[in-house]
Amino acid sequence: MTEQHGSAGPLGDDDVAGRPAGGPRSAGDGPDDAHRRPPGVDDATVEAVGGVTAALEVIEHARGVLYEFHRLIGQGDIELGQALDKLEAAGHAELAERIRADVLGANVLAGRWTFQIVEDFDAGYHARFREAEQRLRDELMAGRRHVYEAGLKEQNRTHGRAGHEALPEDVGTGA
Repeated sequence: MTEQHGSAGPLGDDDVAGRPAGGPRSAGDGPDDAHRRPPGVDDATVEAVGGVTAALEVIEHARGVLYEFHRLIGQGDIELGQALDKLEAAGHAELAERIRADVLGANVLAGRWTFQIVEDFDAGYHARFREAEQRLRDELMAGRRHVYEAGLKEQNRTHGRAGHEALPEDVGTGA
């Protein structure tokens, strides 16, 4: 783990609240087993896998922006059609028809509407990236997600303080 300001340093395989890796968990003593590093996995590997996952999160954000783009283009096309209807009703039918023919329903990229861009992205780059990140976690982290982040949370939270619970089930238990 990368040391954070105010932290005691990296967490090893067996030092989450003094509990051996895979040992029984009691309230407030750290991440659940689904977010703990597997035995024998070193800090550098946890950090590297966490970096790949963080990169995937950026791609997931980009995917959301791509879907937003898709929706905005569709909404703009609808609004253009409505405005052209008004332009026609206002006596400018020829101009409205020229714009309708040139712009309304036109491809956004050569040969593609935005739904095709989204589908190509999902089936191509996005799918490859997600599969690669999953394969990496399967091979190095026993499939576990957010092990790096769970370690950072454990390093930086204040044990026993409200709002710093290790897990949701610890909230309100006084752990």
